[in-house]
Amino acid sequence: MTTTTQHHSTRREFLKQTGCAAVATTLAGLAVPRVFAAEDNTLQVALIGCGGRGTGAAVDAMRVNKGPVKLVAMADVFEDRLRGSYDSLKNEFDKQVDVPAERRFVGFDGYRHAMDCLKPGDIAIFTSPLAFRWVHFGYAIDKGLHVFMEKPVTADAPTSRRMLDLGKKATAKNLKVGVGLMSRHSRHLQQLHQRIQDGAIGDIVAMFAYRMTGPVGYAFSERWPGEPSELLWQIRRFHSFLWASGGAFNDFYIHVIDHCCWMKNDWPVKAQALGGRHYREVDGGNPGVDQNFDVYSVEYTFADGAKLIADGRCMVGAEQIYSSYALGTKGMAIVSKAGDCGPPSSTYPGLQAERGKMTWESQVPPEENNPYQNEWNDLVDAIREDRPYNETEHGVKASLVSSLGRKAAHTGVEITYETMFNDDREYAPDVDKFTMDSPAPVQADENGFYPIPRPGIITDREY
Repeated sequence: MTTTTQHHSTRREFLKQTGCAAVATTLAGLAVPRVFAAEDNTLQVALIGCGGRGTGAAVDAMRVNKGPVKLVAMADVFEDRLRGSYDSLKNEFDKQVDVPAERRFVGFDGYRHAMDCLKPGDIAIFTSPLAFRWVHFGYAIDKGLHVFMEKPVTADAPTSRRMLDLGKKATAKNLKVGVGLMSRHSRHLQQLHQRIQDGAIGDIVAMFAYRMTGPVGYAFSERWPGEPSELLWQIRRFHSFLWASGGAFNDFYIHVIDHCCWMKNDWPVKAQALGGRHYREVDGGNPGVDQNFDVYSVEYTFADGAKLIADGRCMVGAEQIYSSYALGTKGMAIVSKAGDCGPPSSTYPGLQAERGKMTWESQVPPEENNPYQNEWNDLVDAIREDRPYNETEHGVKASLVSSLGRKAAHTGVEITYETMFNDDREYAPDVDKFTMDSPAPVQADENGFYPIPRPGIITDREY
C-alpha cells in the first residue's frame, strides 16, 4: 500500500532522523539478580516493548536534564525487535546501555525478568500493546518502580477501571507515573492552556480536532500468512486489532482529543459518531482484514453543551488536515498548528485565524521545544525532587474517551461516558496468562477475515 508522506514531527520520525528507528530484539536470558549502579544517584531503566515507540522512549530517558540514567534490561516477545532496539541504542548511548545477553528477555514473561533486574526507585518503561499495560503496571507497583507508559493505556472499560485502581496504589506508594500524552508537556500548549484559563478567548463553546492523513502504522492488514502464530501476528500488527491497541481511532487520534479536553478542563459526557470502511486495498489489491474504519467523525458533548468534533481519516489522495482549534465566546485559538501538538499556538479576536489579527502567539526556548523530551524531563525531575507526579488518571480517561468515540462510531448509537465506563466487555481477558502458544483474542474466519463493526446492525458491542 502506498502511504502519504507526512511532514509532522512524531517520535517515529525523530527516531529515523537520529538513526534510532528500532525493529528489534536479542537472545532471551534467564532472570538475573538486580543490577546496582556504581553511582548511588543513577536511575536504572528497564525497557518492556522494544519497537519504535519503546526505543524512542529509551532515547528520551537517557537524554534527560538530570542524569545519570542507565538502561540495564530489555524485554519483548520478538527477538528481532529486541536485537534491533539494543543495537541502535548501544550505538548511540554506549556508556549508558549496559544490557548484556543475560538481561535481554524474550517471551510473555520477559517483563517480570526485566523488572527483577531493577531496584526500588528505578524506572520501568511500558511500550508494548496496551492490552498488557495493566499487567505490567501492577507488577511495577509491587516492585516499587516508577513508570513511564505509552498511550493509549486501555481499550475497554474493565481495564480502565483496573488501571485507575492501580494508579491509586502507585500514589499510595509514592511512585511517579508518566503517560505518553506529550501534548500536555508541550510548552506551547501549556502557554495556551493558561491563557484560555485566564479568559483570553472567553468560554469554549466548540472545538475541532483533525487527523486526516494517509495510512500509517499497521492500521490495515492483509490476511494472516499462517506464521508466526496468529497471536504474535496480531501483536506485531497491533493497530489493526481493537484488543491490542484500541484500533486506529484510539492510537492515532488520542492526542488531539486529549489536548482539546485539556483546554476545556473537562471530559465529555456523551458521544455520537459515524464512520465506515470504503475502497482501500492492501497487498496489491486484496481487501483488508483488520477491524478499523477508514474514516471517523465523532461529536463529543460536554456537560455545559459545548462540542468537540474529532475527525479522522486514513486514506490515500484525500485532503490532509492535521490540527486542532478551540472557539470561544470572545475569540478562537489554534491549539496545534500541525500534527499532534505542533507549534506555535495562537489566538485571534474572531472566529477566523486571520494572521493580521492575531492577538498572541506562543514562544518557547529551543531547548524546550521537544514535548517528548519534556515529558521525560518532567518525570525524572519529579523523581529526583520527590514531588507528587502521577498521570495515570488523565491517561486512562483520555483512553476511555477515545474508546467512547470509537464505540459510538462502531455501533451507530449515542453512548454516554457513564455507560461506557460501566461496560463489562473486556477485549483481551486473561492477557496476563498469555504464552507463545495462546490463541489470539479474535479469530479469523475460514476466509481469513476478522469480525468488523456493523453500525446499526450490531449496537450492543463493537463487533
